[in-house]
Amino acid sequence: MMAPAVILLHGDDNVVVCCRTVEAGDPIQVDGVDIVAAQRVALGHKLARQDLSAGTKVIKYGAAIGSMTAPVKAGDWVHMHNMKSDYISAHLRDAAKG
Repeated sequence: MMAPAVILLHGDDNVVVCCRTVEAGDPIQVDGVDIVAAQRVALGHKLARQDLSAGTKVIKYGAAIGSMTAPVKAGDWVHMHNMKSDYISAHLRDAAKG
């Protein structure tokens, strides 16, 4: 039996997390809504649950984890190429330890 394609971590989330690699064109049902994966997305990465415009907060675990820097459609990959963290950049965290 194949693992589910994605998991919805919280009902307020606007992204879902891939439970396995999904391929472009894979149909995915999330909370009764059908979406289609727009491209190949690896295990652990996020897919947009709905259309998101630039500036929209990315909600995961029911909390904002970042903001979209470019618009995406439902089923698109959401990652650092089209979103940014709203927290301190990783390289600044490392520098602060020094």
